[in-house]
Amino acid sequence: MTKFTDLGLAETILRALSDEGYETPTPIQARVVPAMRAGHDIVGIAQTGTGKTASFVLPLLQTIQEHKRRPAATACHALVLAPTRELAAQIEENIQIYSKFLQLRSAVVVGGAKPGPQVRQMAKGVDILVATPGRLEDHIASGAIRIDQTSTVVLDEADQMLDLGFMPAIRRILAKLPKKRQTVLMSATMPSQIRKLAGDFLRDPKEISVAPQSKPIDRIDQSVIHVAQSEKRDRLVSYLQSQTIERAVVFTRTKHGANRVAQVLDRAGIAAGAIHGNKSQSQRIKTLDAFKKGTAPVLVATDIAARGIDVDGVSHVINFDLPEVAEVYVHRIGRTARAGASGTAVSLVDESQRGLLREIEKLTKMSLPSLDGSTPDLPEVEPEKPGRNRRSQNSKRPQRRRRHGDKPARDGAKAAGQEQRSQAKKPQAKKPRKQEQSEVTTPKPNNSNRRRKNRSGAKQASGGNTAGLNRMLGNIDRSSQKKTKRRSA
Repeated sequence: MTKFTDLGLAETILRALSDEGYETPTPIQARVVPAMRAGHDIVGIAQTGTGKTASFVLPLLQTIQEHKRRPAATACHALVLAPTRELAAQIEENIQIYSKFLQLRSAVVVGGAKPGPQVRQMAKGVDILVATPGRLEDHIASGAIRIDQTSTVVLDEADQMLDLGFMPAIRRILAKLPKKRQTVLMSATMPSQIRKLAGDFLRDPKEISVAPQSKPIDRIDQSVIHVAQSEKRDRLVSYLQSQTIERAVVFTRTKHGANRVAQVLDRAGIAAGAIHGNKSQSQRIKTLDAFKKGTAPVLVATDIAARGIDVDGVSHVINFDLPEVAEVYVHRIGRTARAGASGTAVSLVDESQRGLLREIEKLTKMSLPSLDGSTPDLPEVEPEKPGRNRRSQNSKRPQRRRRHGDKPARDGAKAAGQEQRSQAKKPQAKKPRKQEQSEVTTPKPNNSNRRRKNRSGAKQASGGNTAGLNRMLGNIDRSSQKKTKRRSA
């Protein structure tokens, strides 16, 4: 059997391991430590709780101990990227434990904390930097951190780093690293599509898998509780009250769901705390401390926030909501049955999650038994898409529009369609105008009447002028006649 003394580690590191009671490495540690010391790029696949963190921390410490090079200002020899603040803190804790007899500087750079102390911590440079991608990019952009001298980069929980939206940030960070470097990817699962993306980052990697991919730990007692969606919270309360629970982690799909479940448990007299992305760093630390001390033995968490929760003595894992991806189920139940202990994993399954349950059973190659020994006849219902209402079974489907080339509707449907179209074409009655208050308002002058008066006036004027002319001509005729009579006389 391999021991830590067989891995070529320095005496100071072996002494730290001995102080923690570790003498025999886990399978993943026994294979990754020599491969990293040989300078290979690594793809390490192992179940959660099998010691993946120590498998890359120990060779990093050994390399730093051998080279004994002081880091440049704002630079780091090794960079470890983690998806969450909790996981970053857990990695830093392992570094501190195993390097307590070494002269080594390490730092943690994560979001949710003040950047000032992080900048001061990086001013003189560190040997190992543990960071989340977002905050690391902020410090790189401001010039507080440089990674052009980093020789080793580790992506812990690589599948989640690459699969849950971190790919653009990861690519930008890796582009700033030296081309000649060692890259290590560690994860509990490595789906095929993620493997293709990881291939862009590694050079001739050595793949180390110590267990069948995505196979749950055999020491976990897994079962399901079939329940209606509206009764899930009550059923969760009754289950927790009926069990002897040392510590339990309850997984929900959303942040708001985690808050609501924690509130329901508190009202039922079960001390619980919620942890998710909307919580500040101080709130997360406070909740995790209460969970570790046992003052709040139930922790309600989302999948991302639960990364890095490495707490011994978790007796139960409860899936209040099944995960959308079957591989995530493996991560969840791996929070229990650690360090050789046994554990219990229970999933609350409503009628809309039967398909997700089948995907989990297909992945794990086992049928999860019902806790009460029976499987109710639940309808096969697909989860509804948000923003879309499902029509009832008795409601009629709306008549679709006729497309070009389709045959016209017949009989009653045709008549009904024509009647609807005819009614749509009928002009609607105009709304009655408001009654004019003629008794209090002066009517507006009629322009047409004014024009008619003008025309009539013009006619009268022209008529008067004609009569005057006639009289003038008559007077002329009479005067001429008088002159003629005088001449004749």
